[in-house]
Amino acid sequence: MSVFYDKILRRKSPYIIAEVGANHNGDIDLAKKMSAEIKLAGADCAKFQSWSKDSIFAKCKYDENKFLADDYRDRSDFTMEEIVEKFSVSEEELLTLKECCDSEGLDFTSTPFSPSELDFLVDDLDAPFIKVASMDLSNLPFLKLIGQKGKPVVLSTGLSSLWEIDQAIETLEEAGCQDIAILHCVAICPPNDTDVNLKRMDTLAQGYPYPVGFSDHTLGIEIPTAAVARGACIIEKHFTLDKNTFGWDHKVSATPNELKQLVEASARVYKALGTARIKPTEPEERRSEFRRSIVVKRGLPVGHILTEEDLDFKRPGNGIQPNELKYVLSRKLAKQVEADDILNWEDLD
Repeated sequence: MSVFYDKILRRKSPYIIAEVGANHNGDIDLAKKMSAEIKLAGADCAKFQSWSKDSIFAKCKYDENKFLADDYRDRSDFTMEEIVEKFSVSEEELLTLKECCDSEGLDFTSTPFSPSELDFLVDDLDAPFIKVASMDLSNLPFLKLIGQKGKPVVLSTGLSSLWEIDQAIETLEEAGCQDIAILHCVAICPPNDTDVNLKRMDTLAQGYPYPVGFSDHTLGIEIPTAAVARGACIIEKHFTLDKNTFGWDHKVSATPNELKQLVEASARVYKALGTARIKPTEPEERRSEFRRSIVVKRGLPVGHILTEEDLDFKRPGNGIQPNELKYVLSRKLAKQVEADDILNWEDLD
């Protein structure tokens, strides 16, 4: 088991991945500043994306010059190819970002989109895990290469059916990957709340022997916090310094303050999940104060045989408990008692 994977399984709070993605807009100084803010917010990992204009889209997409999001269709100030190239990160820049994260005490990783980017991520950057984007879950040849790298894999499952997830996990396993984490994901930015379906995390947890988390594209921190309550041990959330910045994912991203709130809320919820074993949490003194005891309604003489009409139930619970009534009825009093006295076992013959 890898150090990273062991850390995920043993943590007392969810592992929080701040997805910078392309929100640095090609400005590495901005990316370094974002890494510092991610550390200040208390997240565990700054994640980037390793792609070039040649590894992510075919030429026909650039010829069409149409962005997926309506906000970026038919732009006149740049072409799609130009903006993809501008937002990409070179190997040298990734090394710089890795060094920056190391200095911050922050885990660094990136999502590769091609074999050469995968090799650089593992062989040169020594990332603690490989994050697989939803778009590549069905890219079985690429998953085979990823599985052969000997690194933990965090797999997003957006865009996919259950049988496709089965195929992907089987491919990783057959390639030798033993440490897998599965992230429920809806690859819409942002999705309607009714499309999030956090209950699908239960299906993933029941179907696979791997930890389950949530890759979030919703607005705000409520839904990822709810995912923690559903058992997510990893949360991935897009991150920006300003939601109004020009670019792809800023509007669905968490600001530094929101990321800090998510980290704190997730840790609190995770801690509150506790154990499935049911036993009293409250100390005995508090339990006694809040529970009831059997009391007598009126003064009664020695030798009186107790009936239900003689008895009542009042706090505190430091005498005979109401659920022990059947052991009290028809018993003789060993001593005289006064009205409202709490019965104890030594009061009975």
